[in-house]
Amino acid sequence: MTLPHTAVETPVFMPVGTVASVKAVPQHLLEELGAQIILGNTYHLYLRPGHELIRRMGGLHRFMSWHRAILTDSGGFQVFSLNELRKVTEDGVEFRSHLDGGKHFFSPEHSMDVQIALGSDIAMAFDECTEYPADYARARKSLDLTLRWAERSKTHFDAHKHERPWNQVPSHPSPAAQDGAPASNMPPEAMPSLFGIVQGGMYKDLRREAAERLVEMDFPGYAIGGLSVGEPRELTREVIAETLPYLPKDKPRYVMGVGYPDEIVEYAKMGVDMMDCVLPTRAARHGLIFTSEGRLNIKNRRFAEDHGPLDPECGCMVCQRYSRAYLRHLMASQEPLAAVLNTLHNLAFYLNTMQRLRDRLDTPLPPE
Repeated sequence: MTLPHTAVETPVFMPVGTVASVKAVPQHLLEELGAQIILGNTYHLYLRPGHELIRRMGGLHRFMSWHRAILTDSGGFQVFSLNELRKVTEDGVEFRSHLDGGKHFFSPEHSMDVQIALGSDIAMAFDECTEYPADYARARKSLDLTLRWAERSKTHFDAHKHERPWNQVPSHPSPAAQDGAPASNMPPEAMPSLFGIVQGGMYKDLRREAAERLVEMDFPGYAIGGLSVGEPRELTREVIAETLPYLPKDKPRYVMGVGYPDEIVEYAKMGVDMMDCVLPTRAARHGLIFTSEGRLNIKNRRFAEDHGPLDPECGCMVCQRYSRAYLRHLMASQEPLAAVLNTLHNLAFYLNTMQRLRDRLDTPLPPE
């Protein structure tokens, strides 16, 4: 994918940086780990520090000093998760802030305005995420609303996507991008993209209809949303498998909010190009480590005198230097460094897993 700030090779895993920060990891280490693209959260950044402040700072890339790609979600999932604090209408969603209880309103147009102000490379259409379980009538009604919002999102985004924040503050100094030109010097043709989101609950016919109608709208990429909302993992796979054939193979296909390492490998082999999940960072903070030998809980007493690295097959900066015994000690001591080192390893494991898949795709097939 050729995006305004960099080219991204797929299949790709995208670390989640909810509030302009991938928790516990500074940006220069994300670069060393090989992260090509990260996520920002429209809802959270809108509330704090505010999208207009970020616009005045030259966009999210400059604000957080990240010169590779950024995808922003629409805020729909976060508003959905507020449950009792929201009211959905045809116009949009009225909700109360989880920070101070203040009242706010997101429409498809406003979500686009916020994401354009943030200056993301990929924005997401505003959608309603259907809860699980949801009966057919509820899923049908929610899907119809999401499709109407998708049209409104695309119309507004296409009319305003040229209003990029990095072109509006030319006097602001910008450090050189890791992979090319400064973020303030992006070429005029380097426009951000808007992806549509396939909803429809767990119903195959609704998912098919959603995919086909979004393809008619001609988005540059498509996401499968409404998963990881409490459904069994087997059902997640079924929905992905049923939906993918109706999405163009020559455009990016993104599954939102998944998953465990074995799942992202499986989904990539099925034809998914992009995935994101908070799992590697969230699990790391609780001592859950992903390795080539399976998952391990570094807090376990059996690691107290273990001289070995977290993963003997891993060459990340943590495994090259620190023992399991030391990392267990950091967790037991509630030392903040524990979260940093655990997170670095887990992200390295996820990113290296995707790199191995890309290398395999690049390897020519042997002659028959």
